[in-house]
Amino acid sequence: MKKRNFLRHRLVAIAVLSVLTFAADAKEKNKDLRPNLVVIMCDDVSHDMFGCYGNKKVKTPNIDKLAANGVVFETAWNSALCCPARAEIMTGKYATTTGFWNNGFAIPQKDNSNDLFKHHPAFSKILNDNGYATAVAGKWHIGGAEHEFEPIVGFDEYCMWQGLKEVKILLNQDSWEGGWEATGKTARYWNPCVIQNGKLIKTTPTDFGPDIYTGFICDFIKRKAKEDAPFLAYYPMTMPHGPYVEMPTRTKQGSNNPQKESKIPNEQRFVEMIDYIDILVGRILTQLEESGVAENTIVLFTADNGTAVTAKSRGVERGCHIPFVISGPKIKLRGMTTELCDATDILPTLVDFANAKTAKDFSCDGESLVPFLSGNKNKHKEVIHSCIGTTQLLRTKSHLLEVINPILGVPQGRFYYTGKNHSGNNYVRAEGIPEHDEVRMMFKNILDNKYVGLTKDHPYFNEKGGKKFLKVYLKPKAADKHLHNHKEYQKYDESTVFDESTMMNDDRD
Repeated sequence: MKKRNFLRHRLVAIAVLSVLTFAADAKEKNKDLRPNLVVIMCDDVSHDMFGCYGNKKVKTPNIDKLAANGVVFETAWNSALCCPARAEIMTGKYATTTGFWNNGFAIPQKDNSNDLFKHHPAFSKILNDNGYATAVAGKWHIGGAEHEFEPIVGFDEYCMWQGLKEVKILLNQDSWEGGWEATGKTARYWNPCVIQNGKLIKTTPTDFGPDIYTGFICDFIKRKAKEDAPFLAYYPMTMPHGPYVEMPTRTKQGSNNPQKESKIPNEQRFVEMIDYIDILVGRILTQLEESGVAENTIVLFTADNGTAVTAKSRGVERGCHIPFVISGPKIKLRGMTTELCDATDILPTLVDFANAKTAKDFSCDGESLVPFLSGNKNKHKEVIHSCIGTTQLLRTKSHLLEVINPILGVPQGRFYYTGKNHSGNNYVRAEGIPEHDEVRMMFKNILDNKYVGLTKDHPYFNEKGGKKFLKVYLKPKAADKHLHNHKEYQKYDESTVFDESTMMNDDRD
């Protein structure tokens, strides 16, 4: 009798174990193994401010490690200004498609709105619709487009530096009692104005904004790593955009008005901000490791545009030349590559990695980098493109066409043979030289047929928004700055012949 009961209990135990094993196998089989995606975008910093691009003044070991374990694009472009750059990175489309040309200058959509994401889906929405948990932290700044907290953008969670406009929208209050910048904006750094998932975070003078935003990203990673669904963490940083404040590595309570209240030179504060960006990136990489998801996470590090004053907003190559480093599973360790890419490639790359489905009528201007990153192809694309203000730029590996701007009287732009140089050295003017005519004609065909720019007869320039933009844009000093490099980077011939027949006058009402 005892033997019979023993056999019965053993059979039951085996049956239960089999069921549990089957259930575990089924769960593992059904587990979503698509990679997690982390996109980190700095604010206002050129590619050559990081160690992996050869800078010796900064300390960026974490970003350099990403570069060593993945791919670094020597030449990557975005728009040269915050709003159009952020629109481009999120939609995979240039301003010639979206109408988002400049800060404060977005040509209305077909329904006469500035609802960017209603007409041009964001990567966050596409991935969210395909089962990804999504979060964003840091700085938004996409002009009149929908905010990060609106469902159409596709973020489940957010933690953002906000201005009084957003405080009014979200909290129905007209005041902020924390830190302020000298420009009259709520503080993004010390004692910052931060709204997280609809609630105002109470901060003190010793609280540093980037620590808060990074902590939110790390907490999101920690929580989502415990779930089966993959995640997207988008971190458009506030750094190193001015004011160049003192870092927590130097002080426990910094000033948001360092020009008057800091004894540290401006340039040194900027370098220390780059160093601190690397510290923040290191925290995220550490969190991925501690959460056990590092080996299944793609990390992309980039920037919106070039460094303020010396590059930002200019219609030259340095204005749009950004860092672009990507690392993760199944990415071939190529190190520095001379292949070209631009910010429109980010959306299709993320969609490709996520094996995400898009609407039947969806299209974008970018191309997925996955075939190149995986090693299935050794080439990416022949031509990259950028839009800023009313300017367009084009580049191949060997040729550059910059400041194409009929409205400022430069409809043909400036055409160069650059050879293998991509940082301004040894560029040679190539207009009228027969051996370069084929490339010049290719550029012309692209501009005439694929990326049609703005001319003075565009109807929006007769509207209030267009007139307001032109009032500042056409001022001689502003136009001259836009068409040329900063004096420290004038390494090649920037002489310009103006065509008054295409030029917009500045005498509009």
